Amino acid sequence: MAFSDNLQFLRTRRGQTQEQLAEVLEVSRQSVSKWESAQSYPEMDTILRICDLYQVNLDTLMRGSVEDSLVEDTAQYDKFMNRFSKRMAFAIGGIIAGVGLCGLLEAKGVDEYRTSAILLLIIAVCTVVMVVSSLQNDNFRKAYPVLTDFYTPQERQAFRQKFIWFISGGVGAILFDVALLLLFFSRFPEEEPFESYAISVFLLIVAGAVTAFVYAGIQEEKYKIDEYNRDNNPTPEVKKRKGLINTICATLMTLTAALYVGLGLALDLWRTAWWVFAVAGILCAVVYIVLDPYRNED
Repeated sequence: MAFSDNLQFLRTRRGQTQEQLAEVLEVSRQSVSKWESAQSYPEMDTILRICDLYQVNLDTLMRGSVEDSLVEDTAQYDKFMNRFSKRMAFAIGGIIAGVGLCGLLEAKGVDEYRTSAILLLIIAVCTVVMVVSSLQNDNFRKAYPVLTDFYTPQERQAFRQKFIWFISGGVGAILFDVALLLLFFSRFPEEEPFESYAISVFLLIVAGAVTAFVYAGIQEEKYKIDEYNRDNNPTPEVKKRKGLINTICATLMTLTAALYVGLGLALDLWRTAWWVFAVAGILCAVVYIVLDPYRNED
């Protein structure tokens, strides 16, 4: 398809008339008509505005087929994001699950040094997975800074149904977990090894809920192609603000990990100090909300 065909396809798909497109681009209707009939081409700055308007990259607009790119995920974005969301979700949930697992091992009589070593190994593996996944995500965004939205309304609607189940299922699991914990202590005394069993099972269920929350959240972001393109092409001010957010959150998580290890080694709080990660996550969320570079736009 030529530029003229691509432009007409994009305009029609958006439900715009030539007059409406001309008004957006601040040109005459006759200019749009000439572009679509291949009698002339717009200036480069106008072409770039068309790319931003329809969320399509320059090469596809000028030399490729926009219609085919909407049908095919040529960058394998969907496959990459599915893999990324699973790795991040299981890595984050795995840290909480590791604490619960070590509690069960202690209740079974495994000595403190072995359980501590196992927990540190789990944390190390999960941390490496998160770091590698984040770097791979950055590399993918640099390789494909602009994507054409290929998702259909039916695909988005199908995910929305799944998203509801992920979130409601996670909330339900946590509420069930609390009720189960209360019932357990109504039957058994709050002493070892019963306390370790109860807390460990509680953490394992929480880990499953957190995994569901993280996976669903990243999957929801996957469908926001317009935000993906916006984030990959930030203004200098937005870029500076995002760098500040990343620096603050990275510092918070590093200090949190150090605090957790310190509390574990000094006060033997490996099983109970996990809450510091939850606090750090909340603080990072607050930082993002306060410093959100797109807050005024949204």
